[in-house]
Amino acid sequence: MTSVTTTQSVPLAERTTLRLGGPAARFVHATTAAELVEAVRTADAAGDEKVLVLGGGSNLVISDGGFDGTVVHVATKGFRLDPLGGGIVQFTVEAGEEWDAVVAEAVAQGLGGLECLSGIPGLNGATPVQNVGAYGVEISQVLQSVDLLDRRSGKVHQVPAAKLGLAYRTSVLKNTDSAVVLRTRFSLTAGGMSAPIRYAELARVLGVAQGDRVLADEARKAVLELRRGKGMVLDATDHDTWSAGSFFTNPIVDDSTFSGVLIRVAERLGTDVDVPAYPAGHGRRKLSAAWLIERAGFRKGHQGPGGRVSLSHKHTLALTNRGGASTEDLLGLAREVRDGVRSAFGVELHPEPVFVGVQL
Repeated sequence: MTSVTTTQSVPLAERTTLRLGGPAARFVHATTAAELVEAVRTADAAGDEKVLVLGGGSNLVISDGGFDGTVVHVATKGFRLDPLGGGIVQFTVEAGEEWDAVVAEAVAQGLGGLECLSGIPGLNGATPVQNVGAYGVEISQVLQSVDLLDRRSGKVHQVPAAKLGLAYRTSVLKNTDSAVVLRTRFSLTAGGMSAPIRYAELARVLGVAQGDRVLADEARKAVLELRRGKGMVLDATDHDTWSAGSFFTNPIVDDSTFSGVLIRVAERLGTDVDVPAYPAGHGRRKLSAAWLIERAGFRKGHQGPGGRVSLSHKHTLALTNRGGASTEDLLGLAREVRDGVRSAFGVELHPEPVFVGVQL
C-alpha cells in the first residue's frame, strides 16, 4: 500500500483556469493511480468527509469560501500504445495527463482521431465526464473504455464507453461523485491522417471540403490557431483566457420552442434574419448560445461588476476574470447574460462548468 500526504488549507484559485475560489481544508496530491485510489478510499472511509477530485481546474467554478473537505488532486502520468490490427491502435492514457499533451502525443505517434480536440485545457480524466468536443469531434467518437474507481464499492472496474451515457457535453459521470476516472482508452487510426474534417470553419481554414482528411499535424495546427484567435488557448498574460472555456452550452430546444424563438427574433431583429439551428434529433434543434448572447445585446468585452469580470474580447461564450475578481462577480455576470437571453428569446441557457459550493 502506498502512502499519500495531506496538506492543510491550500488555495484553490491558483489551481483553476478562472483563478477563482477559496481554499481547500485538506489537499492530497496523487501522482499514481494507486495513490489516487488510496486517497479517495481513505477520505470516503471517514464517512461524513466531503471529497472533491480535482484535475486541471479548467471546468470548475469554486465558491469564494473554498471547499470544506478533502481535495484530491489528480497528477497521474503515462501513455501506452497497443496495435489492435486493421490500422487501429489502442491509446491508453492515465487520468492526470494534460489533455493537449495527450493530443500532441497521439499526433506525434502518427495517430488520427484526436487532432481536432487540440488546445482544450484540463486533464485527460475529465474528457469522458464532459464528453469533450470541438470542431466536429467528440470524445464519444474515439473513446473505447475507461477504468473507474466505484466509490460505493471501493472497487476498480473497466467500463466500456457505451455504458457511460455519452451525449452532448455530458455523461452518466457528470454531476455525480459516484466514480473517479483513473485512465482512458482511445481507438485511433494509424497512418498520420486526421479524422474526416466535419466542421465548416476548420475545413475552410484548411482549404478542403467537409469530409476530407488531412495530415493530423496540419489539422492540429489549424485548430490551435483558431482557438488562439478566440482566446481559448491558455496564456497567463492574456486575461481573455482566464476562463472556464465556453460557459454556456448550446441550447437544444423542441420545435415548438424554436417556433417561438423565430417569432421573437423577427420582432427584435427583423424578418430577414437567419437563426443558426442544427438538427438535434427527435423534433429538436441545437441553437448557437454565442449567437443568442450577442443578439440579446451582450457584445464581446461586456463588463460585469466593477469591470472585474467580462465576456471575453474574443469570444462571447467565455466569461473571464480580468484580475481581482471574485466568484460572486463571475456568477453575477453569468446571471445577467442568462436572464437577458431568456428575456429576449425565451431560451434558457445552461452552464457548462461544474459548480462547487455555488449555484447559478
